[in-house]
Amino acid sequence: MKLPIKIIRTIDRISEHSGSTAKWFAWVLVLVGAYDTIMRHFFNAPTIWAYDVLCMSGGTLYTLGWSYDHLHDAHTRVDMFYQRLSPRGKAKLDTILSLFLFFPLMITLDITATSWAIRAWRIHETMTTTFWYPPAAPYRTIVAIGVYLLTLQGVAKFIRDIYFVVRGEHLD
Repeated sequence: MKLPIKIIRTIDRISEHSGSTAKWFAWVLVLVGAYDTIMRHFFNAPTIWAYDVLCMSGGTLYTLGWSYDHLHDAHTRVDMFYQRLSPRGKAKLDTILSLFLFFPLMITLDITATSWAIRAWRIHETMTTTFWYPPAAPYRTIVAIGVYLLTLQGVAKFIRDIYFVVRGEHLD
């Protein structure tokens, strides 16, 4: 049983690191947003690059934070019934919903995000929302990585939930 615990803890550490990395993109959002606002309103010199940098930084913040949020159960949940369940009942429901909703969605997102990233690298895709035209491939790759990290964290939670349902005790 030591190997699954070691793997789960490694996934948890990766998610922690991903969350720690993601928070720095909040600083990018603040600094670039402030810079663009000052340039636009005080110097009448708006930038052509700030909008894309803000969009990509915000997207990076979200996608790299998904696995961290899932690890800490900090995601939004509509829980009219869930909160009334016992811990074992919650684990059972999480297991069932993971099988029928979470994993099929994550597999679809993994395939789609990967194909978008590969295509962006292959055709040298650029973002077309402004006249700056930054490359799209690095951002699309980060989105694919974020989806994979969320899937990994979902696997770790699924293993924990199965173990709790079967044994009635937490794995770690």
